[in-house]
Amino acid sequence: MGERKRMRNQLRIRTLAPNIVTVLALSAGLTSIRFSVSGNWEMAVFAILVAGVFDGIDGSIARMLKAASKFGAELDSLSDMISFGVAPAILLYLWSLQELGGLGWVIALIFAIGCALRLARFNSKLEADDEPRRKAGFLTGLAAPAGAGIALIPLMLEFELQNGFFRSPDLVAATTTLVALGMVSRIATFSFKQLLIRRDQMVPTLLLVALFAALLTTYGWMLLIGCGILYMATIPISMHGFAKREKERRLR
Repeated sequence: MGERKRMRNQLRIRTLAPNIVTVLALSAGLTSIRFSVSGNWEMAVFAILVAGVFDGIDGSIARMLKAASKFGAELDSLSDMISFGVAPAILLYLWSLQELGGLGWVIALIFAIGCALRLARFNSKLEADDEPRRKAGFLTGLAAPAGAGIALIPLMLEFELQNGFFRSPDLVAATTTLVALGMVSRIATFSFKQLLIRRDQMVPTLLLVALFAALLTTYGWMLLIGCGILYMATIPISMHGFAKREKERRLR
């Protein structure tokens, strides 16, 4: 009896693996804040991107190991808030928005609060199987990692071009506000986590991943900027696709 009780109080390491990855994402987000405070802008952006990578795989690991839990979902949401809401807001404020004084801080707050509202709405719909966007394979509004990445494009452009234009407080304020509105909006965006790949396309896909990694080490910021622009270009397509599916659903 004592042996059974001892076994129930123990966890297999595989059940902790998704939460470990989530904690790594949270650590990367907090580290970005440290780099922002010290003025190391490139490392601050890089840390947020690392958090995005960890955030993209923790859910997949949980599903693969059948280790998903309510605790993990709550931890993931808190990690997202820090990594893609608070950290980018502080980075954008210290890098540019503080030149606007109080208005700059208001815009930073709007971004962080927009991220919080987007995550709260997402969490409230987790159990809603009849949520139309979930059934159709779309998200509602910009996902938090995508929003953070788009908001950081002015920094990446400044890193690459070094001309001072993209550090303009007015430009950064406009892009930050638009991204915040995009996160809380009702626009339909693609859920790339549900993207399916045929078995005969596995090798070409892996070759593309290898090519992406090689280009990332050589043309890092420009490649990431291109990915951000490409993602924004998919938004009108996703909106049209969702509207078409909704029309077909109503007709049925």
